[in-house]
Amino acid sequence: MSYSKDTVSQVLNEFNSKRKRNEEERDERLVNVYAKIPELKSIDRALSLTGLQILGASLEGKDGLEERINKIKEENKALNEKRNALLLENGFSTDYTDMKFECDECKDQGYINGIMCQCLKRALITKQLESSGVGELILTQSFDNFSLDFYQGEDKKIMSDLVEDLRTYASEFPEKKANLLFVGGTGLGKTHLSTAIAKSLIEKGQSVIYETATNVFADFENDRFRDRYNGEEPISSKYMECDLLILDDLGTEVITNFTVSCLYNLINTRLNKKLPIILSTNLYSKEIRKLYNDRITSRLFGDFEIKLFKGTDIRKLK
Repeated sequence: MSYSKDTVSQVLNEFNSKRKRNEEERDERLVNVYAKIPELKSIDRALSLTGLQILGASLEGKDGLEERINKIKEENKALNEKRNALLLENGFSTDYTDMKFECDECKDQGYINGIMCQCLKRALITKQLESSGVGELILTQSFDNFSLDFYQGEDKKIMSDLVEDLRTYASEFPEKKANLLFVGGTGLGKTHLSTAIAKSLIEKGQSVIYETATNVFADFENDRFRDRYNGEEPISSKYMECDLLILDDLGTEVITNFTVSCLYNLINTRLNKKLPIILSTNLYSKEIRKLYNDRITSRLFGDFEIKLFKGTDIRKLK
């Protein structure tokens, strides 16, 4: 998928509301100008009949058709010139009663001849950024502003290579997909680089969800107790369908049979659908194996590329 159904639905509803609002504002201007210039209403009524006049002229036959069409055009031109003159004489601009659009290319339709307009693409990207789960971080953190100044020696070389590796991952997505396991202590850049990947992919039109493990499992928990017969889609279904899921702080959730089961189901479902997932954790191999069962760890260490973050807690250094 390019964008989540909710994102597309929300943005298209906003476009529809925008057009409706523009129409209402145009109608208000018409009422205003008709009250001041009654003759303008008669002119507009005459202009609205132009299409019927041309159809009538065509039905009279080919003989003299061009002459009849030209006559209608001349009359139409004269009416428009009179209309513009009346507007100007009464202190209005000639386009005062026209529809006003934010995008003159697509007239706020979102599409031009069936092709998505740039304004709709921008709106979808903005909405996706807002709903990705990263909030303000995604507006400020990118590959370009990831600093290596806080890393030293071999750690700096490792992190420099890692940044380029992840930049390539983002640029080649979705043609090349891989599941990633970010491993390393706090303050080593896992969140920043996860956000950079999310930002890059969203700007390419991919649906990305970035969420903490605690919040994801809370949504699964809420689904357990929701009315299953109300016809609503489970809250957690979005985690199974997005192009990329970034699950942060794995291991900070309360470990129960339920959360372990949810994690296995989440990983297994996305693997089967060939939908990649990035897991980020402060835990190392032994701790992961201690917390999770073999079914999960075999997938983590068998189906994920492990990305080891090195260095000293940047927050402390700052």
